[in-house]
Amino acid sequence: MPELTPSTREAARRIGITETALRKAEQTNRIAREPDGQWDIDKTRRRLVETADPARSPLANGGGGGGAEGTPYARLKVAQLALKVEAQRLALDENKRRLLDVAEANATIDEIAGAMRDALLNWPARVSGLIAAELGVDPHLLQTVLQAHITDLLSEAADRFDPPDLDGGAAGRDRTANA
Repeated sequence: MPELTPSTREAARRIGITETALRKAEQTNRIAREPDGQWDIDKTRRRLVETADPARSPLANGGGGGGAEGTPYARLKVAQLALKVEAQRLALDENKRRLLDVAEANATIDEIAGAMRDALLNWPARVSGLIAAELGVDPHLLQTVLQAHITDLLSEAADRFDPPDLDGGAAGRDRTANA
């Protein structure tokens, strides 16, 4: 049977806090009286422990039984501290230029890859005359063969470095159907 009392002063004495502390907790809706207007001592003590600030409350520091580690307030403070530490670590990494902007990195990679592709595609036109003279073959035929092989090389590299299909593989099926 629950221990009930109608007196706020008596409830505070049994719980082990001041009457003022009990009234403030009631005013801030941390605790509430029973529907008949009485205080359920065990229920009120549990609610006070659950909602107590461990740094300030004698209940949260062991006076209420369970200790502060298990209270929702204590767990919230620990989570808040962990988030603050993580934010500080990210800010430090950003200040030391350890972090990259994804869009900026992708743009740089695209620029470098485009320059490499253009250089490879222009190479047969620049060297086919020299190579043809050394081998004694038709320069146009040599340029055509070199361009075909470089185009194949670039297509294979593009297939290897393309990200996985996001539309369920339809692009991959189209590629194999055209081959």
